Amino acid sequence: MTSDELEERAKQAAGYRAVDAFVRPGTCIGLGTGTTALYAIERAGQLVAAGTELRAVATSLETERLCREYGIPLVPFCSEPIDVAIDGADEVAPDWALIKGGGGALFREKAVALAAQTFVVIVTARKLVERLGAFGLPLEVVPFSAPYVARQIALLGGTFTLRQRAGAPFTSDNGNLIFDCDFGLIEAPAELDAGLRAVHGVVATGIFVGLTSHLLISKADGSVEERSRR
Repeated sequence: MTSDELEERAKQAAGYRAVDAFVRPGTCIGLGTGTTALYAIERAGQLVAAGTELRAVATSLETERLCREYGIPLVPFCSEPIDVAIDGADEVAPDWALIKGGGGALFREKAVALAAQTFVVIVTARKLVERLGAFGLPLEVVPFSAPYVARQIALLGGTFTLRQRAGAPFTSDNGNLIFDCDFGLIEAPAELDAGLRAVHGVVATGIFVGLTSHLLISKADGSVEERSRR
């Protein structure tokens, strides 16, 4: 297998393991967005096809589309308690602080993670880092406030690029822009998150702190390590 094929196998192992370990008949499950969360959606769809009763809250329009494709019933956000949310991450630090938002769904992903009774993060070993920050930190930004947010990012010591898709600015499912920021290695994620969220026009940051209940780390050989927060 190539390294890309091994990485894909590892993503599948993490997604499948999360569903098998944390989803039971009758579960309301929050389903994430991205290439690793895709396999959790796929596995949940297999359970539904086999007769297991599940309901899902989707973190993006793309995840909604996939849930319909796999026959997973959807319910509105906060229409009932979310038993478990399963999602990937772009970086995971030793203290379980995360950077998320590579797929542009960070606002809805954080809303679901906050509402869920259990938040399970599924990653391959490549996503483990000593400090956050090598992966660009996404911010969801109201378009009107974009010039002001850009100025404040500079004052906070950062730089950014405006995310593009097909030659035009990318817009989130909420109609907002995504700034991919560089603050270097992030020594204090919670402080940076609070500082950025205080900027008028920043809807959400891709820093997730204190939300993860369980971390599933998959490796190239297909094995999965589970870590739980005590």
